[in-house]
Amino acid sequence: MNRPLDEQERERLESQYAEIASLAGGLAHEIRNPLSTIRMNLALLFEDLEESDFSGAHRIQRKLQMIQRECSHLEEILEAFLQFARAGELTLEAGDLSALVQEFIDFYRPEAEQHGIDISPHLATHLPPIDMDENLMRQVLGNLVRNAQQAMPDGGLLELQTYSRDGAVVLEIIDTGCGMSPAALEKMFEIFFSTKSSGSGLGLPTVRKIVKAHRGTIQCESTVGSGTRFTLTFPASASAAT
Repeated sequence: MNRPLDEQERERLESQYAEIASLAGGLAHEIRNPLSTIRMNLALLFEDLEESDFSGAHRIQRKLQMIQRECSHLEEILEAFLQFARAGELTLEAGDLSALVQEFIDFYRPEAEQHGIDISPHLATHLPPIDMDENLMRQVLGNLVRNAQQAMPDGGLLELQTYSRDGAVVLEIIDTGCGMSPAALEKMFEIFFSTKSSGSGLGLPTVRKIVKAHRGTIQCESTVGSGTRFTLTFPASASAAT
């Protein structure tokens, strides 16, 4: 079992996280500038080719489109890295997890309908408040729900449940998708591990980092062909006892 971090270790980790976040910001600046220049010049090349009567213009356009896609992929990887690096930076306020989940469902429902996904919420009322960073918690929901969406390419059922257990607040996200193999289940929180060819391998590590920063835990059960269940548990806010 993992032993609790003492204050000195916690301060050391927080210092490391701050340094990584600072480096990530600099990296983003250094990469985004040339990427923007590349994308701008690609757009200009497309315009030139449209006005050209060069016989090979069509073939060149296809190659330029491939470069555009790779530029977009690089930007997605960069954004995922930034999210991971900054996941430990919290602005905590006591809040109602059920209300936050309902707000997310209302936002996500049109996208779910487009993908043939039925949402089944079971959200407890009068939950104890938890100390949370709402923006980062929305990021957790977004990552886990879109993972579920990708696991159900032909549609399916997505359940989101909240309830109180042993003084803690629990969130469960359950899908009827393709599930994960035992090997993938074992490695899913490893940085840069992904079962998707275009995945950054940072989505689930970022989710775990955010949950741990909230002093919470995350568990996953999955069966190939049957679906996946993520269970997130958070301590109730100290204000709940006052």
